[in-house]
Amino acid sequence: MKILVLHNRYQHAGGEDEVFAAESRLLRAAGHDVCEYVRTNDDIVVNGVGPRVRLALDTVWAGREQRSLRQVIARVRPDVAHFHNTFPLISPAAYYTCREAGVPVVQTLHNYRLLCPSANHYRAGTVCEACTTHGLHQAVRHACYRGSRAATGTVAAMLTFHRAIGTWNRLVDVYIALSAFARDKFIAGGLPPAKVVVKPNFVECDSPSRHEAGEGALFVGRFWPEKGVRTLLEAWRRLPQPVPLDLLGDGPERAELEALAPREAVSFHGRVPRTTTLAAMRRAQFLVFPSEWYEGLPMTIVEAFACGLPVIASRLGTMSEVVTDGRTGLLFTPGDAVDLAAKVEWARSHPREMSEMGRAARVAFESTYTASRNLEALIGIYERAINETRSDQHCRGFSETVLMDEATAGHR
Repeated sequence: MKILVLHNRYQHAGGEDEVFAAESRLLRAAGHDVCEYVRTNDDIVVNGVGPRVRLALDTVWAGREQRSLRQVIARVRPDVAHFHNTFPLISPAAYYTCREAGVPVVQTLHNYRLLCPSANHYRAGTVCEACTTHGLHQAVRHACYRGSRAATGTVAAMLTFHRAIGTWNRLVDVYIALSAFARDKFIAGGLPPAKVVVKPNFVECDSPSRHEAGEGALFVGRFWPEKGVRTLLEAWRRLPQPVPLDLLGDGPERAELEALAPREAVSFHGRVPRTTTLAAMRRAQFLVFPSEWYEGLPMTIVEAFACGLPVIASRLGTMSEVVTDGRTGLLFTPGDAVDLAAKVEWARSHPREMSEMGRAARVAFESTYTASRNLEALIGIYERAINETRSDQHCRGFSETVLMDEATAGHR
């Protein structure tokens, strides 16, 4: 199969970039012909009014990208186009380029951008769905994207324009949601239920899971407000006896968080290579994932499962779907340091039960998040999109034939 994969890279690499690269490798390894169409936010230049206006217009409809993409499609002649991110340089106009060339379109919904200009349903320290319930002007009012009303207005304009002309409902053959929770959110936001399927991401992990109980707790992630690290450290201050906690990651709040952390139990290690992270997961007793926003599909949790590591996570969104309370880990009330401390203390004092949860986590990984499972599901989605396009083309051809026959009959 010839597959055109399209992605707009972020300036700071994140999970979406990793999934884009991993799925491309997976498809190539399986013998498929993969062509990558990539743009990067590093190319954005906004010095002066002119470039800012140009970027705003391209965010809504990038005509120059259409011309470039047209040439790629003519050369590659793909069977299907798989979009990961179009914002802001590729734009949804690319769907129309694929449609005019008869190329089926698949779109992975890595974040909530179609519903929320900031893409994360998070504002003022809590989950926010005001744009879904009250309209996109709410985001502009609160300058949700990059703290700028102008920038937020551009994203809101893009979403409003493409809703109005039916882009989201007509031009995408299959949407991939990463969880049932996310699928429900997108359907509530207006996407056609029949077009949204669930396919979680996968982890490339050939390292063995743990064979014995580990020691201490582990946090892996960015030090951003929505990640719940403050709640994590507050919980550690409430523990009746110290539990070793290693934090792997970095971010703008690191210095402030280090000042808040109990020195006798908490260690900050900064950003480390993935191999170091996996080794730490095999040594720990459990992973703590205290996020306070609607995560897409936390790859850190999936990596922990691959290593046979149980997870203590917030009872929120996809996290409460991936982590089965009492089986593959424990769930606590989001933002509640008292509840988190209680769950950590229980985990510390029940090593046998936590080991059993670790084994169950590995089983969950093997049944849902492996490369082979992902490849099978991905090819099935591509075939579905191709069949949908063929059916649509057949119907359009039939309708055009009927109209031509009727028009001709009038002259007989």
